Amino acid sequence: MTFTVVKRIQGIEQYRYQGELLTRTATVVCLRAPFTFAERDLGYAVFRPGDLFTEWFYADRWYNLFQVQDGTSLALKGFYCNFALPATIAQDTVYWDDLALDLWVAPDGTMLWLDEAEYAAMQPEAAVQAAVAAARADLTQAVAARTGVFGALVAIPSQDG
Repeated sequence: MTFTVVKRIQGIEQYRYQGELLTRTATVVCLRAPFTFAERDLGYAVFRPGDLFTEWFYADRWYNLFQVQDGTSLALKGFYCNFALPATIAQDTVYWDDLALDLWVAPDGTMLWLDEAEYAAMQPEAAVQAAVAAARADLTQAVAARTGVFGALVAIPSQDG
């Protein structure tokens, strides 16, 4: 089944695209979508047309997660985590409102926080700030423990052995 993703910033649609619905519950939608935009070199990763994104949108969490794989080899490039208002899941569309703050997780589990100044400039209300802070702690813990979708991360050997 084809599912549409609509990204918004402060309620204004930025773009939309389609993906294949993999799973759906009352609070989660998981899609697979090829990257169809122009190549983007972000410095820490390059997204190319054809790269494969597996995306989780949550109606009860303050983020969404994108597992990014190379379109040819399917090698894991990393995880892109968008902090967002909880998603609105309709019959065949998911709507999400971006809060600017992002987290990139490399295949070895290294975390890179992105767009913190842009998030602060949005001046979110205290309740939003608290929810994002809790979500940030949850994601940091999940990456460190390699739980949930982060089980695909490669463990780094310790330096003391």
